Amino acid sequence: MRFICLGYIDQSKLESITPETFEKCMAYDDELRQGAHFIGGQALQDSKNAVTIRSRNGKTEVTDGPFVETKEQIGGILFLEAKDLTQAIALISKHPGVQMGPFEIRPIDEDVMKMLEARSKAFASKK
Repeated sequence: MRFICLGYIDQSKLESITPETFEKCMAYDDELRQGAHFIGGQALQDSKNAVTIRSRNGKTEVTDGPFVETKEQIGGILFLEAKDLTQAIALISKHPGVQMGPFEIRPIDEDVMKMLEARSKAFASKK
């Protein structure tokens, strides 16, 4: 099974993260790679650099940043391969990033992914 793991961080603590802390996270990602669990991931810039778009009354509206009632924002995304949710929890619970903030773990919707992959393949074949 594939999972998306959303790592959250309190934006006020973002600047206090040391290079050593980042290195611990990357080293654990390497352990996940060695076990064939790490599919990929991305670190995100500060949420102040984000925009949110939504449709209101048939028009696209763009606002600065996310609008949420929490200090914790998504700091990064990790794509994980695990046999089930229990294993995904066990793997992510050892990630040093958990010390900086919570991780949300969600199974990828494999049925929708198959449809998306088929459409991408069909689109590529038309070129």
